Amino acid sequence: MSEPTPWRARRTRLLNRFHARLALLARAQGGFRTDPEPRTIGTPSRGQQLCEGHFLFAGVLVEAPETSIWDLPTASARFEDALHGFAWLDDLAAEGTPRARRKAQAWMQEWVARFGRGRGPGWSPDVTGRRLLRWVAHSGFLLHGEGRTMAPRFHRSLAQQARFLSRRWVAASPGLGRVEALVGLIHAGLTMEGKTRLVSPAVKALGREARKLVDAEAGVASRNPEELLDIFALLTWASSSLSEARRSSNPDIDGAIARIAPTLRALRHADGGLARFHGGGRGAEGRLDQALAFSGVRGGPSDGMAMGYVRLSHGRTTVIADAAAPPETQASADGHASTLAFELTSGRRPVIVNCGSGKTFGPKWRRAGRATASHSTLAIEGYSSSRLGTGRIGGSESELLVDAPRDVRIERRDTDLSNGIIGGHDGYLRTHGLTHVRQLHLSIDGRTLQGEDVLATVERTDEKAFDAALDRDNLAGLPFKVRFHLHPDVDAALDVGGAAVSLALRSGEVWVFRHHGSATLTLEPSVYLETGRLAPRATQQIVLSSTATEYATRVSWTLAKALETPNAVRDLQRSDDMEPA
Repeated sequence: MSEPTPWRARRTRLLNRFHARLALLARAQGGFRTDPEPRTIGTPSRGQQLCEGHFLFAGVLVEAPETSIWDLPTASARFEDALHGFAWLDDLAAEGTPRARRKAQAWMQEWVARFGRGRGPGWSPDVTGRRLLRWVAHSGFLLHGEGRTMAPRFHRSLAQQARFLSRRWVAASPGLGRVEALVGLIHAGLTMEGKTRLVSPAVKALGREARKLVDAEAGVASRNPEELLDIFALLTWASSSLSEARRSSNPDIDGAIARIAPTLRALRHADGGLARFHGGGRGAEGRLDQALAFSGVRGGPSDGMAMGYVRLSHGRTTVIADAAAPPETQASADGHASTLAFELTSGRRPVIVNCGSGKTFGPKWRRAGRATASHSTLAIEGYSSSRLGTGRIGGSESELLVDAPRDVRIERRDTDLSNGIIGGHDGYLRTHGLTHVRQLHLSIDGRTLQGEDVLATVERTDEKAFDAALDRDNLAGLPFKVRFHLHPDVDAALDVGGAAVSLALRSGEVWVFRHHGSATLTLEPSVYLETGRLAPRATQQIVLSSTATEYATRVSWTLAKALETPNAVRDLQRSDDMEPA
């Protein structure tokens, strides 16, 4: 039997409903003062999926080609919020065909008819802010060819939503949800006739939220790079919109933008995509570059460290590793057991990746994507470096990281020949008495990554815990694996004799993976979890399997470009690079 909703959540819902009805008193005072420009970026393939009746929201796929989006069975509250937030409008606009426009116009008009009077779902400040931003930004797309008949109802609904948001933004979820609500309010106030009074209070509130949300290290508590990009894009949107309207911005907003920009540059691979850690994806194509351009902030961190990640970069190669403790408590709702995992990109081709976030494919994939085995690092068989437990967020039960490494140490090891790190974490200390130590060294020409993974006891008490763990396994040793997940576009082949794996990239580059020691090298199936796809993509992983029987067990490996591979290759996008929907 499900636990009853806490009183506070019930009260919030009732107040939202009350103010949604009260917002019906708002009157539209005309159209737009300025022509809004869309600054959100959608994906044409997802727009095509929507047009064909493939609806993928919150990890649930519904195939209903002849069904309105508002007649879909709502599988969960997250599914419902995704529908009513209208973020899918970005994808239809990116598709841009007459069919996509007709779908967008019909579904917008249906929403006004069914829910526009403050009834039903979709009237929370988080969701309303997201919807208001999309409606204003894509107003030209929505009203094209339908101006006289549709425009009055459209503007009246916008006015109602803006009034609701002006009274209820304070109840939005702290963090990204509140930022989205306030930026939606600012954008509506700047562009809509008669709404300028909404701007100043929303700007002050957004400044307070930015100061509170972005820490001194220019990161967010979730350590999710894509969430940081979402916040950054919204803040730059607000700041540039205020500047274009010849209104002063807020020092806290501008300060947060100036701090975040170098962090995002440090979290960006050579191909322009973000590192995929702690629930985040690569980011929509071009979104990071667009946001950085609007910010006007140049330069990056000199030490290569940002938000708990370390970046090594030489030649055309970037390596980004998770080099800090995982997020804590409520911030860990999308956190992954990825401590000391890394990703490697060569030019515009990802090579070593993590499986990614499975939350768009349902709860089982979401849980699987959070495990250490889904990341390119070492894992003791049957264990993750962080364990999941239950906790409450906003009155709802969630899976949080409750037993995670807390002592994570990183040192830079730079020489004339390479840049590198040595790091360790205590995620297996309590369960097995072992500390995982990893070294990564990238040569200055970017052609070779050398690595070493060690499981070792540090104190005498650790040796006792390790002996006890061996006793539980009848002295057979503790099996562990070091995994290197490959991007689906990498063509991997195990060489004759099983001594090496060759990795052929679509650019024509060839990398070779080798190892040293007693580990067994295999090539095994894996998956690549990517937001916007209808199903996970099949790929492969390199696996080094070994057993810890002593107080220190070491596995060394190298990943290097083949000798015949030039330092620079001509890497143009070909037709077979285009990913299927």
